[in-house]
Amino acid sequence: MSNFTGLSAFPLTPLSDDRIDERAFVGLVERLAAAGVDSITALGSTGSYAYLSAEERARVSRLAVEHAGSTPVFVGVGALRTSQVLANVEAAERAGAAGVLLAPMTYQPLTHVDVFELFRTVTERTELPVIVYDNPGTTHFSFTNELYARIAELPGIGSIKIPGVPADPAAAREHIAAIRAVVPAHLTIGVSGDAFAAAGLNAGCDAWYSVIGGTLPVQSLAITRAAQEGRADDAIAASERLAPIFKLFAEFGGSLRVVAAIAEQLGLAPTRSLPLPLLGLTEAQRVRVSEVVDELGLD
Repeated sequence: MSNFTGLSAFPLTPLSDDRIDERAFVGLVERLAAAGVDSITALGSTGSYAYLSAEERARVSRLAVEHAGSTPVFVGVGALRTSQVLANVEAAERAGAAGVLLAPMTYQPLTHVDVFELFRTVTERTELPVIVYDNPGTTHFSFTNELYARIAELPGIGSIKIPGVPADPAAAREHIAAIRAVVPAHLTIGVSGDAFAAAGLNAGCDAWYSVIGGTLPVQSLAITRAAQEGRADDAIAASERLAPIFKLFAEFGGSLRVVAAIAEQLGLAPTRSLPLPLLGLTEAQRVRVSEVVDELGLD
């Protein structure tokens, strides 16, 4: 069975005084492994990879693999320059990663040719399987099904991490079917956008690449396992229990600041754990997060 199925949990990379808090990061990784997540993706967007130096990223990769036990670890390798991406891939290989997650990072807008050539170059230079990271809200680059199809023909592409699916079940199934029709059968499709996870899994996605799973693995596994076992209504119900968190994601401008505040509230990360200039939530917003944590009985 492919490693690119089930729940892939994306932990934070907590900082303290502008340095990686290795103890907190290791604690998060060990928490995920103990919970039984299917894989751990270090240095995703939740892991603030774009804010870290090459040396910091290499260190985080090693720590993740060393403390994940038998749980496969994927490592985010995206960077602005192809040479930097390749250096990050080499560091992931040395760390013992089971795969790499590649987002087309942008400053100047990228064309589809630019992005195809990026993936072609990376797949030629590594034997690690590659996850295609489609996250237009962060990277400001949007894939098309045609580009999925071209990239999927490259050797070593293992999975595509797609944005959230339509909420309507029939529309979600149609959306996934359209992607499946243009990619090889061995390639898995993983949903992201945590509020859409249950809908995506119920519609036939093989994996959930999860922000909240990196901090709340037990609750995220409840959604994943229900969907995998064909208990679609239970998956939706488990997702609805986390709706207050997803509402905060939408209200406070995204998931990262909210998840960091939850981790801080639970003692899993130091206060103000995001890399500057990301200030995190305001005090009033943190009160709201604390109320939700208490309301849901999170630990």
